[in-house]
Amino acid sequence: MSTLFSVLPNSDNLLRRAACQEAQAFGNQLIPSSMPLKKATVFLNPAACKGKARNLFEKNAAPILHLSGLDVTVVKTDYEGQAKKLLELMENTDLIIIAGGDGTVQEVITGLLRRADEAVFSKIPIGFIPLGKTCTLSHTLYPESTNQVQHITNATLAILKGETVPLDVLQIKGAKEQPVFAVTGLRWGSYRDAGVKVSKYWYLGPLKTKAAHFFSTFKEWPQKRQAALMYLGPTERPPEEPEEKPSRPPLYVRLYRRLRLYWSSPPKEIPQDVTPEDWEELKLSTIELSIATRNRQLDLTRTEDFMDICIEADTVSKGQFVSRGSQKMRDPHTCPEGSQYIQASRCILQLPEGTEGSFGIDNEEYEAMPVEVKLLPRKLRFFCDPRMREQMLHAAVQ
Repeated sequence: MSTLFSVLPNSDNLLRRAACQEAQAFGNQLIPSSMPLKKATVFLNPAACKGKARNLFEKNAAPILHLSGLDVTVVKTDYEGQAKKLLELMENTDLIIIAGGDGTVQEVITGLLRRADEAVFSKIPIGFIPLGKTCTLSHTLYPESTNQVQHITNATLAILKGETVPLDVLQIKGAKEQPVFAVTGLRWGSYRDAGVKVSKYWYLGPLKTKAAHFFSTFKEWPQKRQAALMYLGPTERPPEEPEEKPSRPPLYVRLYRRLRLYWSSPPKEIPQDVTPEDWEELKLSTIELSIATRNRQLDLTRTEDFMDICIEADTVSKGQFVSRGSQKMRDPHTCPEGSQYIQASRCILQLPEGTEGSFGIDNEEYEAMPVEVKLLPRKLRFFCDPRMREQMLHAAVQ
C-alpha cells in the first residue's frame, strides 16, 4: 500500500483524511459536563523549514488538533528569542506543543525552565510537531518516515494518544548569562564550524558537505581547541515518582500564588557543595568536543544518570576530516574511534582567555565562553508514538 501511495497524486490527502478520522474518535468521546476541555498551547515558528512551517502546520496538524476536542491556542513567534519571553508570561495550560525544529524546541524549553515556578510548569507534558530543517528529537519520539505529511500527522496523533517518555535536559550556564537549556547537547569544534557553512555551497548539490569540510582545511591545520575540563561522574538514578494529576485550583487561588511568588521572591535553595576530591580534572586538546544527553539512545530502565562527553583526537588527517564530516552531518554527536569518552553528571569547561568562535547548542549558535553544564535527569516529559515506547521497553528487556 505504501508503494501505491507514493505514486498516487492524492496520497497525502488520503493520509490527512485517515489521521483526521482517527482524531475525530478522540473528539467524540464523552466527558462529564463539569470537566473543562483540556487546554493545549501551541508555539509555532512560521519561519521554520525556510518559511514553509505555517503552511505545513495548518494543512497537516491543525485539523487533527481541532477535531480531537482540545481547546487549542496557537501562538506564532515573529522573531528569534520571542518564544523564551512568551513562555515567561504563559498562564496554566494542560499541554505544551512545539511546532518547529530544534531551535524552536530549545527556545521553548529554555523559556519554560527559566520561570520562577518551573518546578510546576516542567510537569506539563510536551508535544513536538517536527516542522524544521533539523528535528533531532524525531528520531527518539517517532518512527522514521520518508513522507513528510505522514511524519507530521503521526507526531500530532501521538499527542492525542497520551504516551510520554522522560527526557534529560542539559543546563548550560556562563558566568554572567542566564542559563540555556538543551535536550540534545553542546558542540564546540571544527566539524560544527564546517557544518554551518554547508548551505553556502548549495550550487554543488550532493558535494556541498564534502566541499565545506574540504575548504575549511585551508585554514591552519591541525585545528585544535585547547581547554580545561572538570567533571563529576554518573549519579545513581532514584526510583521514578508516580505521576500526580492534581485538580486545577480556582482562578483566585492561582492569582494569589502568582502574586505571593512575585512579591516574596524567596531565596533559592543553595545546593550542597561537592567536596573538591570528587572532581576529576584534565587538560584537553581536541578537534571537537561534544557534551550530549542520552536522549538519542533512550534507555527507560538504566540505573545511572549521566551525559556523554566526547573529546575527539586532534591528530586527524585532512582526508579523515572530510570523510568524517559527512558522517557528522547525519549524527553530530557520534563519538569516533580513538576519542576519549567520559560519562559525567556535571562538568565545568574552562576556555583560555581570548578564545573566539561559537558553540552549537541544539543546533543554535552561541558565543564560546567558559560554562558549567549540569544534567537535569528526566526533567521533561515528551509525547511519543506508543510504538517507539514499546520498542524502548522491549530493547531494555533483551
